[in-house]
Amino acid sequence: MSVVCTSDELLVTLDDEGPDGSSSSVGMIGNPPDVTLLTDCANLSPSNISPATSPQRRQNKENTPLLARSDHDLTACVISNSFPDDQEYTNLITQAELAIEHAIYPERISQGSSGSYFVKSTNGKIIGVFKPKDEEPYGHLNPKWTKWMQKSCCPCCFGRGCLILNQGYLSEAGASLVDQKLKLNVVPKTKVVRLGSETFNYSAIDRAKSRTKRNITEKFPQIGRRFHRLGLPPKTGSFQLFVDGYRDADFWLRKFDSEPLPPAVKKSFQMQFERLVVLDYIIRNTDRGNDNWLIKYKKPDIDETQSTAMNAEWSVVDGPQIEIAAIDNGLAFPFKHPDEWRAYPYHWAWLAQANVPFSEEIKEHVLPQLSDMNFVQSLCDDLYELFKTDKGFDRNAFHKQMSVMRGQILNLTQAIRDKKSPLQLVQMPVVIVERRKKTYGKSRTRADSDDTLTQHFSTRSPFFSWC
Repeated sequence: MSVVCTSDELLVTLDDEGPDGSSSSVGMIGNPPDVTLLTDCANLSPSNISPATSPQRRQNKENTPLLARSDHDLTACVISNSFPDDQEYTNLITQAELAIEHAIYPERISQGSSGSYFVKSTNGKIIGVFKPKDEEPYGHLNPKWTKWMQKSCCPCCFGRGCLILNQGYLSEAGASLVDQKLKLNVVPKTKVVRLGSETFNYSAIDRAKSRTKRNITEKFPQIGRRFHRLGLPPKTGSFQLFVDGYRDADFWLRKFDSEPLPPAVKKSFQMQFERLVVLDYIIRNTDRGNDNWLIKYKKPDIDETQSTAMNAEWSVVDGPQIEIAAIDNGLAFPFKHPDEWRAYPYHWAWLAQANVPFSEEIKEHVLPQLSDMNFVQSLCDDLYELFKTDKGFDRNAFHKQMSVMRGQILNLTQAIRDKKSPLQLVQMPVVIVERRKKTYGKSRTRADSDDTLTQHFSTRSPFFSWC
């Protein structure tokens, strides 16, 4: 229910909408002319909430609400599946919604420690991976019992002390945002959406409410038409586009040990590997093993008719191609560097590719942007607009997350300038760069751009440095 209240009037409305989208009035006390109903959550913003127009009330300031709504409260409800700047992505989400309506439900992925789902289109083809917020490893509706056992039997090892719990879906979308800003093109496009399906893990109460509404609608259609929603409530989570033809990096890395890549392909793989390093280091990914980044290697098609000749060279029809996809980015953006039990190292640092110094290509690609503090601040602003949509958003915690990220960017730019290798990069002392003013996004003024930055090194080290 929503309540609009002044000192001499009270209006109560139902959240359930009628068939025309309008709210139904339950009761009214007092004079209603000066009350404006807002039924669309997307229209709630400080600029379009109009006060009462009575001159007497304007003098008495009676139109000022007793409990003012913050900017976060107004934006937290505006999570829409429509992305005007990305129509292709919007069309895919629409296909997923239509498929669910036609009983082509998402399929739960057996691997992993949380509830994640393969989402399909109307023709049954997998188009994305959806990870609901409340089914994350430490979410209250996680269908995997392993984390419940860990929480119950070993609470001292529960969670990662450097991460904000149950914000993995924002981390997934944030990694995609960083990838797009730097044009790294290694993260499948990921955004925050809302989906509902019978195959998701719901509480018994939600399922009982859904059945009750359905039964009431069947027996009393007039009442049922006033329900805003008959099915299960949609869940907020990250939706990552599905990449086809890829396999775990561990599989291909073992293959490459026995079957070395051609020089041109090896160079291409090294360049994409460096982009993965840049991404992981900036967002301080604490869970980058060789099983959660993917490689797609298309071997060359050879014309076998010509290869049978004694001294004939192979005729290459299609050259070999190799691509990298960085998935599973939900354990990134820590608010401090790991300093308790585990270090959560980057597992790619032990690969042979990590011993090669950063190339001139990656230097020209990312260094001009990362060296520009205006670009770094715009990246923080974009992440702020994304992260603040979460109901549990904490500005102070976000400020710490960005301080860690700025320190990572500082180390990365220095390592690229000095032509260090990824292995040497991760061995550099970790640093935190803080801004004095904690303003981000639209609330940041031009004066805030000249704010001072302070850097300091992290002195604590985790007990185990190898895991």
